Amino acid sequence: MSDVFQSSLPYDPIDRNLPGIQPMPVGSWLHCDDAFAGQMALRDQLLAEKRADVLVLDETARPAAEELLQSVLEDAYPGAVSEVQRPDGAIIPIDRSDPLGTLCRIVQEDFAILQKQGDEHVLTGAILCFPASWTLSEKFMRPLTDIHIPVKSYDANIARRVQRLFDGVRVGHPMWRYNVLWYDSAQLHRPRPQGVPRIRPAQDQAKYLRSERQCILRLPQSQAVVFSIHTYLLQAQDVPKSFGAASDHKG
Repeated sequence: MSDVFQSSLPYDPIDRNLPGIQPMPVGSWLHCDDAFAGQMALRDQLLAEKRADVLVLDETARPAAEELLQSVLEDAYPGAVSEVQRPDGAIIPIDRSDPLGTLCRIVQEDFAILQKQGDEHVLTGAILCFPASWTLSEKFMRPLTDIHIPVKSYDANIARRVQRLFDGVRVGHPMWRYNVLWYDSAQLHRPRPQGVPRIRPAQDQAKYLRSERQCILRLPQSQAVVFSIHTYLLQAQDVPKSFGAASDHKG
């Protein structure tokens, strides 16, 4: 499949702090951009060919996954009952017995479902087509601290702040943040086992800027926290020069 790129970012990523959380208007968490058709074709392919790699769901999280599907339908396809027509023209049946599989095929976002178990939130379900150098199978049913083990900046202080954030997110008060990553490959589906180091290109030699717009919200019925990821990928020549001051950062 051909590489898929956006032509621009909807934000300037220079001024950021980890976790860099900002309030977000209700209903603005899902984006549809100029890479929709290409990304959705890739998502369709990954779900068909690598389902076990991109989708996990513990049965305890099924009610939350069903609630998430309904929420996305209401925001992105209001009034849809049995099928949706995507912006690229594809007709996708709504299979409520496969909520994450259906989500994979109707919006560009990846989704992680996190539920409180003991003192931490645990990843109990996800559709993740575009991992940025991590592997879903290694994170499934793991708490936040284990999920972030490879991130050097994720120290005990950051872990406490992020857990407080997940504890404190309120229904109807979503939040968002973003990161910036530089790569020398345009591959969107790039899983990497935890023990394999990532080779980071020098920023002035990197060919692509990758940024994840990450939204955090709480579902009202299940009370699960949802972490959504919209992946942007720009060719270096399409990145505004002012972005060059931004260092590579994974959060």
